[in-house]
Amino acid sequence: MSPTSRRSLTVVIAGLVLLTGPDLLAAEGEAGGHGLLSTIAKLFNFAVLVGALVYFLKAPIVGYLAERTATVRRDLVAAQTLRETAQGQLDEVQQRIAALPRELEALAARGREELARERDRLKTLTAREREKLLENTRREIDRLGRIARRDLVEHAADRAMTLAHARIAAEITPDDQARLVDRYTAEVRS
Repeated sequence: MSPTSRRSLTVVIAGLVLLTGPDLLAAEGEAGGHGLLSTIAKLFNFAVLVGALVYFLKAPIVGYLAERTATVRRDLVAAQTLRETAQGQLDEVQQRIAALPRELEALAARGREELARERDRLKTLTAREREKLLENTRREIDRLGRIARRDLVEHAADRAMTLAHARIAAEITPDDQARLVDRYTAEVRS
C-alpha cells in the first residue's frame, strides 16, 4: 500500500471514529450502563483507534521526519560552507584593507621619485637648451660684430677717402698734380 493510500485510509477511519464515537457514547449513556464493560469497550475503541493511526501514519511520519532531518542537515552543511566562504572573503577583504596604507605609501613614494626624475630631466634639458641659446647668441653677436667692424672700416675708408680727396683738392694745385704724374710715370718706366 502506498503512503498516499495509507493516509487516505487513516483519514477515513479517523473521521468515522470521530463521527460515530459521540453517538455510541450517547447511546450507551442513555441505556444507563456505566459499568466495567462500558469502560473496557471505550478503552478497546481507543486502542484500536491509536493502533490504526500508528499503523497507517507511522511510515509517512517517519519518512517525513527523516526527509526533514536530511533537509535540515543539508541546509546546515550548506550554511556552514557558505559561512566559511564568506569568512574567507571577509579575511581577504580585511587583508586588502590592512595592506591599503602600505600600497598608498608605495604609490606616493613612486610618484615622488618619478617627479624628482622628471624635475632632474627638465633641469638637464633646460640647461642644454640654455647653453644652445647662449652659443647661438654668442655666434650671432660675433657675426654682427664682424659685420659692424667691416661696415665701420668701410665707412672709415670712405670717410678717409672723402677727406683725403677734399684735402688734396684743396691743397694740390694743378702744377703739383702734373709733377706727381710725371714722377709716377718715371717710376713706372724704370
